[in-house]
Amino acid sequence: QVQLAESGGGSVQAGGSLRLSCVTSGHTYYVYSMAWFRQAPGKEREGVAAIYTSPGTTIYADSVKGRFTISQDNAKNTLYLQMNSLKPEDTAMYYCAATFGQNRAPLTPSLYNYWGQGTQVTVSS
Repeated sequence: QVQLAESGGGSVQAGGSLRLSCVTSGHTYYVYSMAWFRQAPGKEREGVAAIYTSPGTTIYADSVKGRFTISQDNAKNTLYLQMNSLKPEDTAMYYCAATFGQNRAPLTPSLYNYWGQGTQVTVSS
C-alpha cells in the first residue's frame, strides 16, 4: 500500500502561483505512475498532470500545458505540482494519486487506487 498526503493549496488571485506537494509513504518502490487530479463542484474529476516514476516522463492536460509542471523528488518521497499563471477556472480540490499498475493513459482517474485527502485551490479574478 501507499499513503499520500497533499499540502500547499490556498487562495490566490488570477495570474498568481502555487506549489502543491504530495508526500508519499509505504511501498513507493512499486509505484508505476503518479498524477494530480482536480475536481470542481458539480464536475467530474479530471487529470491535470502525470508522471511515470521511472524514467520520469510527464504528461499534461491541454488546459494546463505551459502553466503547470509536475515533478518528483525521490529522496524526499514527494510529488510536486508547480502551478503558474493561475486562472479562476483552475479553482478545484486537487488530489494526488498513485498506481502500481502499468498503464498508457495516466490521466484516467479509474486507473488509480491510492489517493490523498485533497487540498483546495481557489483562484479569484
